[in-house]
Amino acid sequence: MDKLDRIYALHTELANARLPVSKKTLEEKLECTHATVERIIRDMRLYLNAPIEYDRTANGYYYDSKINPNYELPGLWFNPTELHALLTAYHLLTNVEPGLLETHIAPLKNKIQKLLHNDKAGDKNLGNRIRIVKIASRRHNPKHFSAVASALINRQQLYIRYLGRERNKESERTVSPQRIIYYRDNWYLDAWCHKREALRNFSIDRILESKAQNLPAKDISDTELDRYFATAYGIFAGEPKHTAVIRFNSNIARWVADEQWHPHQNGQYELDGSYILEIPYNDPRELIRDILKYGSDVEVLSPGQLRAQIKQQLEKAITLYNK
Repeated sequence: MDKLDRIYALHTELANARLPVSKKTLEEKLECTHATVERIIRDMRLYLNAPIEYDRTANGYYYDSKINPNYELPGLWFNPTELHALLTAYHLLTNVEPGLLETHIAPLKNKIQKLLHNDKAGDKNLGNRIRIVKIASRRHNPKHFSAVASALINRQQLYIRYLGRERNKESERTVSPQRIIYYRDNWYLDAWCHKREALRNFSIDRILESKAQNLPAKDISDTELDRYFATAYGIFAGEPKHTAVIRFNSNIARWVADEQWHPHQNGQYELDGSYILEIPYNDPRELIRDILKYGSDVEVLSPGQLRAQIKQQLEKAITLYNK
């Protein structure tokens, strides 16, 4: 522990203590001798204007609230663990979508790295030891992402020219952004569509043109947004109309049992070691893809329509391999 660490540690002890802190306790917390404790206290009083006083009766040090009731160390102070957490958060953000936030966060990263260097706090290459592996992520135009984010924060309507993935058809919309969603390595916008007069979900990578409008956005309550977007399975919105009952065999039951497919799912083990999972859904497309990736280790028990759709997909796959 160096001098800066000890200053921070001493401040933390005194700021959180209800009673004067003894010299012996400070020696233990600061991992140093009595002489070093006194030197740190002297420097804090002299250079940092710390209101540290000594109580002879209690034989301890304390912050005098009469001199400064809310004393804090000047500048930006973090202990090594907090600095690592900040640097880790930076790399998580930049790796989630490189470039989108880089210009805004880079100055903060530089300051954090300087603090780490000054504090001699552990591994300076911490960022290189954090790896985020993205699968099937799509490229986003930072310009459109920024336009969406700005409209969301400023509560403005947003004009977008949008190329729908399923129909591959362009459309022009004016929307009121409600939420930005990061889902399965891609960014989505939950918004009120003024053209359809309904809530809609847009994949941000499919926005071809965007422009903020000088009109206030329509606000939708969190309750209504959750009811529309968060009750059914996956990214496809709408209130759930069906419940899928799926059985996973004992080979993968323990893995699936640890996963959350949906906030309102129900699951239980069977006597043979298999696992039954019940999931509410509206649009089955994403659910079908997730079920199919388990191959012969999974079976849809109900509803019959979903079971038939899974069977149809498997039959198409068999046809391809029988050629």
